[in-house]
Amino acid sequence: MIVLLSMAVILTVVLSVISRSITDISLTSYSEDALRAFSAAEAGVERALIVGSDVSEAIGNASFTADVSGLAEGSSSYDYPLEIYSGESIYIWFVSHNPTTGVLTCSSLPCYSASNASAQVCWGRPGTSPDAASPAVEISVFYDSGQAGVTSGNFANVRVLRGAFDPYVGRSPANSFIAATQGGCSSGSYAFSANVDFTDIGIPALCESTPGCLLAARVRTFYNNILAHPVGINVSGGTLPAQGKLIESTGTTSTQSSVRKIRAYRTFGGPPPIFDAAVFSEQSVTKP
Repeated sequence: MIVLLSMAVILTVVLSVISRSITDISLTSYSEDALRAFSAAEAGVERALIVGSDVSEAIGNASFTADVSGLAEGSSSYDYPLEIYSGESIYIWFVSHNPTTGVLTCSSLPCYSASNASAQVCWGRPGTSPDAASPAVEISVFYDSGQAGVTSGNFANVRVLRGAFDPYVGRSPANSFIAATQGGCSSGSYAFSANVDFTDIGIPALCESTPGCLLAARVRTFYNNILAHPVGINVSGGTLPAQGKLIESTGTTSTQSSVRKIRAYRTFGGPPPIFDAAVFSEQSVTKP
C-alpha cells in the first residue's frame, strides 16, 4: 500500500509538471506567433507607405496583406483622427493629391465644388461646457482666385479668408470672435459647431462651382491648453477628396494560428501657420 501510494503521489507530481510544461510551451508558441503576426502587419504598413498601393508579401514564417485607400474619400464628412491642443491646426483639402507625386490635381480625381458651397465645422469633446477652458476655432479657407493653380502649378493668385468662432460669450467682446453653436453637428459627436457659407465670407460664387478653385481649409483651436479636442467637418452639395492614406494591414503566420490587424493613416499636411505672418519668397529677399 505504501509503495502504491508513493507511486500515485509521484505520478501525480510528474503529470502536473508535464501538464504545466506543455501549457507553458503552448503559451510561448502562441505568444511568438502573435508577435510574428503583429510584426508582419507592421511591416505591411511600412511597405504600403513606400509603395503607395496595395501590397502583399511573405516574410519568413509570416505574411502580410496591406490595403491602401483614400482617407474619407468620397464622403461628405471627415472626422480628423487625432485630437488637437490650443495653437495646433489641421488641414481639410478640397482638391485631390496625386497618389504618386503628391501634386494637387483634379484630373481624373475628385475635387469638392458645389453651387452655394458651405461647410459645417464641428469641434469639442461631447459634454464640454462653454466656459473659459472650452476651445474656440479659427477657420482659414484658401482658394485660387485665378482658378489655374491646380492645373498650372502656379498658385500666385491664392487668397485666404478667415472666420473665428467661440462658444464662450465671456471672451467674445475681447477677441471679436463670432458666437459658435452649442451642439448641432450633423456628423459625429461634438460639443460645438459653426456654419461657414463660402459666399458669405467673400469667396466668388464662380470659384465655388469650379473644381480646383477651393483649395483647403485650415482649422486651428485656441484656449484649450490643458485638454485636446476633436475636430471634424461636413460639406454640402458635394463630397471630399482623399484627406490622406488609410492603410489596413493584416499579418498572418504560416500556420495561420495567429492573425493581427493594424489600421494606420497618413494625412496630407499644409503650409505651417508661421507663413501667415512671415515673408516668403522663392528667390532671395534683399533688405535695404
